[in-house]
Amino acid sequence: MTKRVLTAYFMHETNTFSKVPTPLEAFQKRAFYHENEIPEVYKSTRSAMGAMFEAAEKYGWTLVHPVSASANPSGLVTDKAFDTVAGMILKALDGPKVDGMVLHLHGAMVVDSHEDGEGELLRRIRARVGPDVPIMVTLDLHANVTQQMADLANALIAFRTYPHIDAYERSWQACDLLQKTFQGKAKPKTFIATRPMIHGLDMGRTQRGPMRVLLDRADAIEAEGKIHLISICSGFTHSDIRDVGPTVTVTVDGNDPEGKKIAEAFMDYAWEQRDYVGIELLPVARVISMAKAGEGSKKPLVIADYTDNPGGGGYGDSTAVLKGLIDAGCKNVGFHAICDPEAVQQGIKAGVGKTVKLKLGGKTDPNFGGPPIDLEAEVAALTDGKFIAWGPMGGGVRRDYGPCMVLRLGGLNGIEIIVITNNGQGNDLGNFTSMGIDPTRKDTVVVKSMHHFRAAFEPIAREVVLVDSRSLCSERFSKDMFKKVRRPVWPFDNVTA
Repeated sequence: MTKRVLTAYFMHETNTFSKVPTPLEAFQKRAFYHENEIPEVYKSTRSAMGAMFEAAEKYGWTLVHPVSASANPSGLVTDKAFDTVAGMILKALDGPKVDGMVLHLHGAMVVDSHEDGEGELLRRIRARVGPDVPIMVTLDLHANVTQQMADLANALIAFRTYPHIDAYERSWQACDLLQKTFQGKAKPKTFIATRPMIHGLDMGRTQRGPMRVLLDRADAIEAEGKIHLISICSGFTHSDIRDVGPTVTVTVDGNDPEGKKIAEAFMDYAWEQRDYVGIELLPVARVISMAKAGEGSKKPLVIADYTDNPGGGGYGDSTAVLKGLIDAGCKNVGFHAICDPEAVQQGIKAGVGKTVKLKLGGKTDPNFGGPPIDLEAEVAALTDGKFIAWGPMGGGVRRDYGPCMVLRLGGLNGIEIIVITNNGQGNDLGNFTSMGIDPTRKDTVVVKSMHHFRAAFEPIAREVVLVDSRSLCSERFSKDMFKKVRRPVWPFDNVTA
């Protein structure tokens, strides 16, 4: 018989320290698609939802897809937004019986009334479908995985790359396991292990260090075929909740004790390596000096504003790096981006080719990354902010940054600043080319991103440097910041695992 499979995409990485809430409108501005809109957007893309359509065709499933919703990382998700999207998923269960589910979630969603957004969603779903319907969940490797999530999902399947370029593959992994479950070849159950630590595993970087070691071990164990899968999550530390921090989950058949044994062994190693840091953040003055010294090079210096990363809930309007470039008289610079809807509207009112006087950036909270900059600049371009991202993280999926403009300082060989309406990090060359800027021809390229930018920009760079602009996503964590975390916990307390 044809199996009915429900799939949905509901993703938000919540920075609880952000003062910007996440209402339903935040999802609608970024990516919010209903039912029949979903195939048009995702079919034939290398995305999680794209894989779902391919799997449905391969296995003869009838696919039910009520909603795909994501918002840029920001503050707490409102109850209204959560209840609306969760309600769309639950309503889809009112029809003919669903035989199984594949949900694409983040794992670090925090809602006004629920610290564990994904766990609450799964609780509501289980209350509707009962314990026997298999539910596979894909997660970001920056998930703060909870016991509730492990108990209510049959499998938790986390990304294995950072930058996250394997959402398509993880979705296929979930579909293959669901089909084996339908065939009676699998009875997946997930075990979780944690340690008293708010961060670790080098914040999830997969190229080297403890995360790479554990992923290689996981590959070897999975290849033996005795378990279904191992997921390693570094957690999302910009979240003041009880269960913040790294986790390992292992999916096995039934109550196989090997699952818990492997999970605990992996977490032992994560605890031993908790101090490992694989990056260096440079001060603004130093990276500006590097940019000035490298003018005229054949490839750009790529500067990543690590601590104003919109992909981690940063406000995206820190001005510290931009001010440094302007003050130093840097040439041939491409800058993505300053999130400033008010400035964009001023540019639209003036029109392309006109000069505008405005205060740019620093408006959300000047305490993080600097106050607004007084500028007089040319409006070099205006767009609707929409393009298809074809890079390693894009997979051919649409992006929407809202109305955007390019401000040009110092003529054609000066500084070109992309100003956006909908906050978002620069992790695709299309962030520049869609605005008429070729980043490969610049001496310096600036992006607001921690690590995702590397997939697209590292190949074009002569060098990559990370800068600390003293913005919201700083990793200078203090005990006073965390009111809700379980205690004792490292690094705030003297604690043994």
